[in-house]
Amino acid sequence: MASCSRCNREFIQILKEELLPAMGCTEPIAVAYAAAKARETLGALPERVLVEASGNIIKNVKSVVVPNTGGLKGLPAAAAAGVVAGDASAELQALASVTALQIAAIGEYLNKTPIEVRHADTPHIFDIAVSVFRGEESAYVRITDFHTNIVTIRRNGETLLEKQSAGEEESLTERGSLSVERIVDFADSVDIENVRELLERQIAYNMAISEEGLKNSYGANIGKTLLHRNGDDLGYKLRAWAAAGSDARMNGCEMPVVINSGSGNQGITTSVPVIVYARETGKSHEELLRALCVSNLVTIHLKTGIGRLSAYCGAVSAGAGAAAGIAYLQGGRFDVIAHTIVNTVAVTSGIVCDGAKASCAAKIAEAVDAGLLGLAMYQTGNEFYGGDGIVKKGVERTIEIVGRLARCGMQETDKEIIRLMLEN
Repeated sequence: MASCSRCNREFIQILKEELLPAMGCTEPIAVAYAAAKARETLGALPERVLVEASGNIIKNVKSVVVPNTGGLKGLPAAAAAGVVAGDASAELQALASVTALQIAAIGEYLNKTPIEVRHADTPHIFDIAVSVFRGEESAYVRITDFHTNIVTIRRNGETLLEKQSAGEEESLTERGSLSVERIVDFADSVDIENVRELLERQIAYNMAISEEGLKNSYGANIGKTLLHRNGDDLGYKLRAWAAAGSDARMNGCEMPVVINSGSGNQGITTSVPVIVYARETGKSHEELLRALCVSNLVTIHLKTGIGRLSAYCGAVSAGAGAAAGIAYLQGGRFDVIAHTIVNTVAVTSGIVCDGAKASCAAKIAEAVDAGLLGLAMYQTGNEFYGGDGIVKKGVERTIEIVGRLARCGMQETDKEIIRLMLEN
């Protein structure tokens, strides 16, 4: 086993890489970022735009509202927003500073400018290429593997940037040292000042958007529905606050969130239930911060084997992470947390991802509920055992199998979901 100090350094760096601020669903924002960079490279407003995207990008952008566009949805809207008003230097907050005049200009540009979208033939699950044209001038920007990883920039055919399209595991801190046991040890031992800024921002951003989702009407109002049904029950409250953040985020709210594993919905799901539980039960702020180390890193650990985008709903991993954080707040350590994770993924590993949209909030509510059930099962002496379906003996073996299920076993499912979504 790697030394405690080495693991601590690696885990802090992993949290810094993953807990990033972003406004809006991260896939359309990545498209807007690429388009903003392409327009910047061209040096003029394009007369024509071509977006080539992998199926998972198309899936995740098709039905979600692009923030600061006046309610527009889809890839052409994301590209238009990036071209007209995007700030490439802001990366995943590329649309954060759009003005009212620019919102009107985005709609006008979208209506009169040819913006073509093509389903890219690419081996990369995450792949976005934006080409822009004005007269004889052109520019090209390509992002692969994760949301800010620009691998190619060209202007008028001249290559300005070209780097190998390394997988995200090669571009980020190596994740091989992650294990549930080490994550719990890290949460117990880390100097909290080394992660305070990251976690305080997560608390502030993600609770603010969840509160907004409960105050106002967004999408299908899953959070408000849950609170109306039984708002005095703590379990309902945890589900409602998490779902409300997604209600707002999937339906055009312009407030930022702190993401986890490339996803704002995962960032909300892995953090908000833990924060609400800590506040409702009177836990200290330091206990909350340490529990958020557990919830975030468990989610990252589960998502490492799955990948950024998949047919496997990311809320499942984040719901398990949230339950792990709540177990930690209750005084549970490795044994409790390990069994909670196994129980949780055994219940919800069949939830498929059919893109970003209003129903994500309902899936988040179910993922949090499964996490709470997984924890309650262990506390009452019940558990799923190795050999029960995909469950294997030991939490690490089960996490490995879930990764294989999502990454390999669901490849054809993913393709069929995309085909179904693109049918008229």
